[in-house]
Amino acid sequence: MGETTFRLRVRYRKADRLRYLSHLEVVHSCERAARRAGLPYAVTQGFSPHMKLAFGPALPVGTAGLGEYLDLWLRSYVPSEDAFEALRGASAAGLAPVMVKYVAEREPSLGSVLSIAKYEVVLEGGEALQEGLTSSFSAIIAEGVLAVDHKGKQKVFELASTLPKEPDVSTSGERTTVGLTVRIGERGSLRPEALVTAALTRGALDGRIASVTRTELLVEEDGSWRDPL
Repeated sequence: MGETTFRLRVRYRKADRLRYLSHLEVVHSCERAARRAGLPYAVTQGFSPHMKLAFGPALPVGTAGLGEYLDLWLRSYVPSEDAFEALRGASAAGLAPVMVKYVAEREPSLGSVLSIAKYEVVLEGGEALQEGLTSSFSAIIAEGVLAVDHKGKQKVFELASTLPKEPDVSTSGERTTVGLTVRIGERGSLRPEALVTAALTRGALDGRIASVTRTELLVEEDGSWRDPL
């Protein structure tokens, strides 16, 4: 029989200067935090054993995340409150855990179940920009598809399935915020800045993206969305 393990799901943030870390750097930082925390982590089998953990969908360099996820397998049970405090004390502030919970071993992988991502894109510009973006988004969505060039390749997104909700545009002072909900999957997803840039270009709008934040990752199930914890 295999070793009995306990699957601890961790919600964490990627913020401040640490939003510029690559996904591999995030993985290494979280591994170091688990070691410093003194948690009895499990290791994989095979020729190159390593800490047994799995992450949700990667964030692009420069994009912050308020509700990112990883699963960490432990060899022995540690009360979730103790595991949380140990991880929080061992983590950098910009990669701090915000919640932990044990989940069943039979639960599907994070990568296979997290299918909805919510983003906030903040731009410099006030009410005129808000009006222009709203109009541009409507025109792009009406066309039904969006072609995006990325790393020398073009990918075409069917917007009816890619955007389960229409973008929400609001203004506060000289900042405009675009709320986007994007469906994600194994074949990749539409990056929010690509859609916003397309809207700026279409409307010949004078706006600059100041920040991009993934605010939530959700599971889509039976026509509704739920938290993975």
